[in-house]
Amino acid sequence: MGWIQPRRPRDPTPSFYDLWAQEDPNAVLGRHKMHVPAPKLALPGHAESYNPPPEYLPSEEERLAWDQQEPEERKLSFLPRQFSSLRAVPAYGRFIQERFERCLDLYLCPRQRKMRVNVDPEDLIPKLPRPRDLQPFPTCQALVYRGHSDLVRCLSVSPGGQWLASGSDDGSVRLWEAATARCVRTVPVGGVVRSVAWNPQPAICLVAVAVEDTVLLLNPTVGDRLAVSSTDQLLSAYTPPAEPAAQPAQWLEASEEERRGGLRLRVCHGKPVTQVTWHGRGDYLAVVLATTGHTQVLIHQLSRRRSQSPFRRSHGQVQRVAFHPVRPFLLVASQRSVRLYHLLRQELTKKLLPNCKWVSSLAVHPAGEGASWGRWAPGGGGAPRSPPLCLPPGDNVICGSYDSKLVWFDLDLSTKPYRVLR
Repeated sequence: MGWIQPRRPRDPTPSFYDLWAQEDPNAVLGRHKMHVPAPKLALPGHAESYNPPPEYLPSEEERLAWDQQEPEERKLSFLPRQFSSLRAVPAYGRFIQERFERCLDLYLCPRQRKMRVNVDPEDLIPKLPRPRDLQPFPTCQALVYRGHSDLVRCLSVSPGGQWLASGSDDGSVRLWEAATARCVRTVPVGGVVRSVAWNPQPAICLVAVAVEDTVLLLNPTVGDRLAVSSTDQLLSAYTPPAEPAAQPAQWLEASEEERRGGLRLRVCHGKPVTQVTWHGRGDYLAVVLATTGHTQVLIHQLSRRRSQSPFRRSHGQVQRVAFHPVRPFLLVASQRSVRLYHLLRQELTKKLLPNCKWVSSLAVHPAGEGASWGRWAPGGGGAPRSPPLCLPPGDNVICGSYDSKLVWFDLDLSTKPYRVLR
């Protein structure tokens, strides 16, 4: 007989139990929220087909280049092959290797949830200051220059900014004091004044006036008396050559009666003159003629009284021209484009495309490589009638046209508009 052993109590713990019965439901919910699904594999393309198109099959040179490349540098990890049928496709030898690399990517590459930021588009617009905080700026009419009896077509400012010269259809050029709007002199020219340009050199007191087919060079005899006398001495020091060469324009001296009225020289062209502009040094003068062909633009030299046509052929109807004040550039504005020519190299440097109809006027800013077109007629509508008088310095070009546009170019960036203002 053996020892009597009492019955052992049964263990109430079940043999099978729920692994997640004791988990916090909040933790489970948080884990599901932070779940980031794995990126899916890219779908196979035509190169992975058992019968790919011929353009996907590599040549012998491409096979050799593929074998010499490192695995990381290869565009495809396999070489496309062609089989007659799907039954002829053998087992893929790199299947296990690719599955292993896929598992490594899922295991070792961390995932990041990118939070989408909802931004109100109104918050991206900068807050503009109130107009009253931008003062001082002109808020009312200061001066009115009255005296012309007909349409005023052109205006030019002296280099010092003290005097204004205006041309009108009444056949006169008036000289004004800018600060007081007082008309100090009226010069009758006997025709419609198309353009007026004051010589940019302060030491030369000379105004070029385009009347019909003639450019008149006037000494307004205002301002510094030394500049007035030195201008007459400069013009009288000219000595004509023994054998005058053929020129596209004719230079004529003014008579004694005309000299008392301020006229010094006449430059006759035979075709109507639409614009006149000075070079920054004050010795060269460019004019635009209302004609066709390569003689639409002429350049005159004041000291030698010579004229020349700089172009051999025409690129459309020329609207305006302007000299660059620092560099040897000439800007020629046609109806649809603006060409920038290098005068020393005698070649085209740039061609600006304003994409407008049509360019109406042109001016180069004196502080840098900029040009500006257009100032509107009273009322704000229509085409710009004359160039603006002030622009910020820089390599900027502003083009105005008859369709009421201002197109802003940056010559350092592109030949296409930087901004369009309407």
